Amino acid sequence: MNPGSEYQPPTPPYQVPGRPFEPQGAPPTMPTVPYMSPPPPRRPSWLLPTLAAALVVLVAAGGVGAYVVYGKVSGSLFPAKTGQPSSSQPSGGAAKGPDVCAMLPKEEVDRLVPEATVTKSSRESDATVTFSCNWVNRNISFGEFRREREIDVRIEQWKPEGAKTGRSLAQGSYEIDYGGGKYGETAKPTLDPGEKMYVSPVKDIPGVGDGAFAQYTWSRDTKLMWFAYGKAHARVGDMTIELKYQADQQRKDAQILSNDTVQAITEDNAIREVSGLIAYFAKGAAAWQAKNPDVLAQPEPSQSASATSAPPEPSPSVLPSFPADCTALTEVATRLVPDPETRARGTTIGADNQTECRWLNKNLPGGEGTIKIRSALITVHRFTNRAGGVDEASAKGYYASQRGSDHHLAQSSMGGITWGKVADVEGLGEQAYRQFVQTRGRGEVSASSGSVLMRKGAVVVRVDYSGHQRPEGEPTNSPKVKLMTEKDALGGALTLARAYMAELDKQPAGG
Repeated sequence: MNPGSEYQPPTPPYQVPGRPFEPQGAPPTMPTVPYMSPPPPRRPSWLLPTLAAALVVLVAAGGVGAYVVYGKVSGSLFPAKTGQPSSSQPSGGAAKGPDVCAMLPKEEVDRLVPEATVTKSSRESDATVTFSCNWVNRNISFGEFRREREIDVRIEQWKPEGAKTGRSLAQGSYEIDYGGGKYGETAKPTLDPGEKMYVSPVKDIPGVGDGAFAQYTWSRDTKLMWFAYGKAHARVGDMTIELKYQADQQRKDAQILSNDTVQAITEDNAIREVSGLIAYFAKGAAAWQAKNPDVLAQPEPSQSASATSAPPEPSPSVLPSFPADCTALTEVATRLVPDPETRARGTTIGADNQTECRWLNKNLPGGEGTIKIRSALITVHRFTNRAGGVDEASAKGYYASQRGSDHHLAQSSMGGITWGKVADVEGLGEQAYRQFVQTRGRGEVSASSGSVLMRKGAVVVRVDYSGHQRPEGEPTNSPKVKLMTEKDALGGALTLARAYMAELDKQPAGG
C-alpha cells in the first residue's frame, strides 16, 4: 500500500508538472516506521470540543475531511522572559513588517488552492516578531471528489538577546528544526492497532536563503484520521521561515466522518511543492531585509485580517415573466399547488446560467381547522463554454457533484434534518435520481420535500415539491406540524419532473 495512494483518482488533482497522487514506493514496514519527535496528537485539538459546530458546517458544505496542522513545539531553547524585553535591538529602529501574503504569486495560489480564503496575522513576543499567512479551501468540488487544500506560512524575526544577535538565534532555531527532522527519519513510535505513520528523510533545498530543507509526513488510522503534508524550513538572516502544504481528496459519496476513499498527497509531490514555495518566501524575506537593514519589524496594529479571493456570487434577479418552459407546466403545477403565488428568477454564475420557477400557496384549506402549505420549485442550470456553446462536460460534473453531496448524507439525521436514500430514476433524461428530506425545528417552516435531479445534455434540472399541514392558528414551525408523506412528496416531484422533461425533449439537443 502506498502512502497517500490507496485509491487512484480518475484525474490529477491539479495541473502541474509531474503526476499528483501518483503511485510511489511502499513506506517502511510497520511498526518501525520513522516518526517525528515529539509525536503529534492522535486527534486534532479542534475535533472533539467543536464537533457539533463542525457538523453544521459539514452539512452546509455537503462534505467532510480530516485535517491537522502542527505548529512549532513550544518550550524551545528560547523561553519567554518575564521581565522587560531586551533593549538590545537592531540599530535601525523599527519598520512595518513584511507582507507574507503578497510574497506568493497569484498564479501559484490559484494553482494550488483555488478560490482560497486568505488570512494574515502578526504578533510580537519576547523572542520574536511573527508574520503569518494562510490560504485554505476545504471544499473544492472536482467531479465525484471533494478536495481540501491549504498553505500555511510563518516568518519569524528573532530579537537579539544579550550578546546573542538575532541572526545567531535564528540559526539556532533553524538547527533545532533540522535536528528534529533528522531524528524523525529513524525514530520509532508507539502506535495503536491500525495506526500508521511515515516521516520521510530530510531533503536539503539548495540555493534558498541561508539554508533550507523539506520533509513529508503521512498518517492514518482505521476510522477517521488520514492526512499528509509537506513542510519546509528556511533561514534568511535573522528570520526563520516555516511552510506547510496539505492536499487531500475524498469521494463525495463516502461515509460521513470517515477516512473512506481518502487520498492524500504523495511524498514526491509534497516535497516538490514545498521546495518551490519556500523559495518565494525566502526571496521576499531577503528583499525586506535589504530594504530595511538592521531593522526590527513591527506587527500590524490589528492582529489579523481576512479576505477571500473568490468573487461573491451574484444575487438572483426577478424575471419580468415566467420562462416559456415553466409556463408550459402551469396545468401540472397548479394541480399540485392550487391558486399559487408565482415567481421567476434568473442569475449567471460562471458557466452556469440559472432560472428558477416557483409556485407557492401558504394558506391552503386542509379540512376543518387545518391549514396546508404546498410549494413547487424548478431550478434549471444551463451550462455554456467560453464560446457560448453548450458545455455538457460541466453539466456532468455538476450533476456528479450534487449526487455525491446528497448521497453523502443519505439515510442520516442531524440538526433536525433527516435525509432519505438516494435512488436513481430511469426514463428522465440521461441521468436522474430522487431523494426525500424532512426538516423540523430549523428556521421558520418545518416541512418535508421530495426532490428529483435530472440531466439531459448540458442542462441539469432540480425539481422540489414540499409541504406540511398544521392546526389553524399554529405557527409554521410548530411541533404540531404534520409533514407531507414521502409518497406524496416524491410523487409530486416525479410528476412535475416528467412534465418538464417532456418539454425539454421538444427542444433542440443541449436545451
